[in-house]
Amino acid sequence: MTITARPTSPILPLKIIATGTALPPLCLTSSALDKQLNKPAGYVEKRSGIIHRFHASNSASQAELAVAALNDALTRHGIAPDSIDLLISASAIAIQALPFSASHIVKRSALRQGIASFDINASCVSFISALQVAAALLNAGAYRRIAIVSADLASRGIDWQDEESSLIFGDGAACVVVERGDGRSGILSYLLETYPAGSELCEIRAGGTRCNPRAGMADNDFLFQMKGKQLFRQASSLIDGFLQRLLDGAGLTLAQIATVVPHQASHLSLEHMRKRLHVSPDALIDIYRYRGNQVAASLPSALHEAAVTGRLNAEQPVMLIGTAAGLTLGGLVLLP
Repeated sequence: MTITARPTSPILPLKIIATGTALPPLCLTSSALDKQLNKPAGYVEKRSGIIHRFHASNSASQAELAVAALNDALTRHGIAPDSIDLLISASAIAIQALPFSASHIVKRSALRQGIASFDINASCVSFISALQVAAALLNAGAYRRIAIVSADLASRGIDWQDEESSLIFGDGAACVVVERGDGRSGILSYLLETYPAGSELCEIRAGGTRCNPRAGMADNDFLFQMKGKQLFRQASSLIDGFLQRLLDGAGLTLAQIATVVPHQASHLSLEHMRKRLHVSPDALIDIYRYRGNQVAASLPSALHEAAVTGRLNAEQPVMLIGTAAGLTLGGLVLLP
């Protein structure tokens, strides 16, 4: 749907010039997982809504998967690696506590030595915040071309004893390259809200100063823990007001949004989003059945899907939206 009148919100100029993705080689079908978990045929697909997803081996490198997504974006669009002057890693799970993940990615890439790099982590909505930060830096004249990479190996944190969460995750990476552009495209609104009463509903406790050998820890502190029903109820109670504030910031109505790119949290959350927004199947990007929940990599992977399927078009507003651990809600409306 093309906007016939300009939005009332000013545009923060930003132009997406390339997208790319990468997946581990192992495709894990839900039917294979039925056998692995000693479940009846069709059980995992019915419970998870996933046909297949991809899992990395235990020795695979998260940084190398991130570089593969970066290279895919650069190759698809004929962009020279030395033209990138900032790399932002927007992942939910760090490669290690120190140094930051972006440095690991740069080390394995063809990007020039000395390039600026840093991490942004807002869990599953990290990519949304990274886009806003990139736009601000581009418009301040600090950089000319920025690559944002999200890569997560969710399979490393699966607790197979917790059926509620263990069946939904997949691994993957995605990259988006952005410039300031000519001012006709950009961000119309950005919104990030945190409700810490829900911070313990979705977490991995270890990996920082809270749970470690000196502070005390258990093996399952390194695994993903989720109270799905409570998390869903809290997010559902907040999403309508959040969505309205996001649209008001853009000066648009929901009917003017051409494409919705949601975090691929679960089949239930996507169905809930579809019903709440009253959007057609074509307007809502859904790659969950073949990727699972790729944590922070979900949103840029879905944005890449929108780009390659012709649903990221000039003058047609796109909304990125998702919920994340924290509990955090993130959203962004842009003109491609």
